[in-house]
Amino acid sequence: MLQILVLLLCILVWNFNPVNGSTNQADASALRVMYSSLNSPSQLTGWSSTGDDPCGQSWKGVTCSGSAVTEIKLSGMGLTGSLGYQLSSLTSLTSLDVSNNNLGNQIPYQLPPNVQQMNLAGNSFNRGVPYSISQMSSLRYLNVSHNQLQDQLQDMFGQLSSLTSLDLSFNVLPGDLPESFSSLSSVITMNLQNNQFTGHIDVLASLPLQNLNVANNHFSGWIPLQLKSINNLQTEGNSWTSGPAPPPPPFTPPPSRKPIPGSRSGNSPSDTGGGGKKSGIGGGGIAGIVLSILVVGAILAFFLVKRKSKSTLKREKIGLDRPFTPLVSIEVKEMKSIQTSSSINPMTLQTSASMNLKPPPVDRHKSFDEDDFSYKAPSKKTSTAPISATVYSIADLQMATGSFSVDNLIGEGSIGRVYRAQFDDGKVMAVKKIYLSAIPNQEQESFLEVVSSISILHHPNVTELVGYCSEHGQHLLVYEFLRNGSLHDFLHHSDEYSKPLTWSTRVKIAMGTARALEYLHEVCSPSVIHKNFKSANILLDMELNPHLSDCGLSLFVPNAENQALNHNMAYGYSAPEVAMSGQYTLKSDVYSFGVVMLELLTGRKPFDRLSALSNPNIDLDSSRPRSDQSLVRWATPQLHDIDALAKMVDPALKGLYPPKSLSRFADVVALCVQSEPEFRPPMSEVVQALVRLVQRAGMSKRTTGDEASRRADDPDIQEYMF
Repeated sequence: MLQILVLLLCILVWNFNPVNGSTNQADASALRVMYSSLNSPSQLTGWSSTGDDPCGQSWKGVTCSGSAVTEIKLSGMGLTGSLGYQLSSLTSLTSLDVSNNNLGNQIPYQLPPNVQQMNLAGNSFNRGVPYSISQMSSLRYLNVSHNQLQDQLQDMFGQLSSLTSLDLSFNVLPGDLPESFSSLSSVITMNLQNNQFTGHIDVLASLPLQNLNVANNHFSGWIPLQLKSINNLQTEGNSWTSGPAPPPPPFTPPPSRKPIPGSRSGNSPSDTGGGGKKSGIGGGGIAGIVLSILVVGAILAFFLVKRKSKSTLKREKIGLDRPFTPLVSIEVKEMKSIQTSSSINPMTLQTSASMNLKPPPVDRHKSFDEDDFSYKAPSKKTSTAPISATVYSIADLQMATGSFSVDNLIGEGSIGRVYRAQFDDGKVMAVKKIYLSAIPNQEQESFLEVVSSISILHHPNVTELVGYCSEHGQHLLVYEFLRNGSLHDFLHHSDEYSKPLTWSTRVKIAMGTARALEYLHEVCSPSVIHKNFKSANILLDMELNPHLSDCGLSLFVPNAENQALNHNMAYGYSAPEVAMSGQYTLKSDVYSFGVVMLELLTGRKPFDRLSALSNPNIDLDSSRPRSDQSLVRWATPQLHDIDALAKMVDPALKGLYPPKSLSRFADVVALCVQSEPEFRPPMSEVVQALVRLVQRAGMSKRTTGDEASRRADDPDIQEYMF
């Protein structure tokens, strides 16, 4: 009897599942966020935005080992939306396959850090390959083909020595191949076809490739001989140079030749004559060469002796040959000459008798941006206006950001990356590390001028510059940290646990950002054009007040003409004249503001046809070209139609908004997004229109019956406070 009881007890223990599930909670949380970001698709059976046990409940496509999620395979399931923002929590994940779906927008920068196989092919991802991939040292297979990636590849492949297969084909990737490709020492297959790559492919010459496809790009030059021996090589559709490769540059020693088996080296009979045909230079030729060298050497010696005697006489006249009497003035003059040639600060050189030209070493660990911290000599400083912001050292910012680790990366844009920084005194800041390519000619003075102009910007709705760093060719800005993230995240990346923005909050955000632009355009002298106004640059504090970021950084915004060429208009924020002419104006900022207002109104992204198709209230004309499927083009004809306007509203509002306020809000949007810039109002008029909207909404709070009872406690029909 006792044995039976023990057996039953073992069975119960074996089948027992704890209340919190058997899955690692970090993994479960990441999958919940992923499910919500994928628009909660019904085809993912078992998945739930509230479930806490993907392993125990057998979520579709999820494989576990113990309590850890190790594989996610969701290929060809018609998924839409995005992958969420917690994939970096899946530390045990080794395989991620979401290929052949309808996923869009940017590939998330927070990816599983230890993944070995990652397949993101056949979606609609845009922008570029995120830099966080540079830290995936275990990665063996990477496929991002058949997307819409269009940003130039960064030099980030140095640590991917385990990668055996790389597929970047069928995108619109531009520029030269990164030098770090040469570090892919295990790569066997590389597919780069059907992109817009330029330059040479010499960086691939030493790789152990067995399959290489570089067809249909803009490559030029010669195909390296090492690559021509590859059996599966496809190179058509490029601008290769015909004819033999050029000879090596002057004074380059010829490559060493391996001895032929069976031959003897040294002074063999074949070398010195024998019965074969003689080759080389005869005795008379050698004698002539020797005589020529002697004559040239004698002439050079004559001039050198003559020049030295003149130099000695000159030095004796000014007293430079007296021993042990160094002259400070002469030393400074020599330092200035050194500075002219190497851009080194002479004041730094004066403090060291040894004149060490290298910067002091920085004690740090391998960082997320390790390659960016290679030393570059700073340019010669010019005088700029006084800067009130705090000066930080690179060492200070490395300590605060964990050596700019991927764990502290909170954003990545066209200007640079943003990291969370926690200092020893407990303060938390946001550090923007400017891309080296964003600063013209790496000029330090241009960066300091920008810092000087930013430091005088003070407005309640503009992010406050706290400090900056400009050392060893690196340029960083330190801002106040706003814990609620960006408006873009609130509108497009929230899950069931996030409270949606109410209508009154949306109006408040529009009002605050309008006042920020009004300050930049009409209060600052000279006027400040933002150039990069979008919801991702509108940060929210704990009270959901908006703070416009990246103000005054227009110098670092990529050339507008290049943006037009790489279809920047697809993102939906750029005014038509910017995409056509590359010219930014105050009125182009007004247009971008109108697009953000449309985001607040509809909850839709500026250019996201896939999300639109998943919304039953939105009727897009699928017969129109994809370039026309933008939020502005779709919404503009309906902004003055009351019935159509009601269908456009963000479903997250659940009908809780004043209809008249909505209509007036749409009227302001229509003014801002007009195609002709001269018809768009200045921001001061936009602010006044929003003020009138708020005042009228505050005065008209008359509702009756069940509607009054339902909305009695809703802030949207109460007095607006700004």
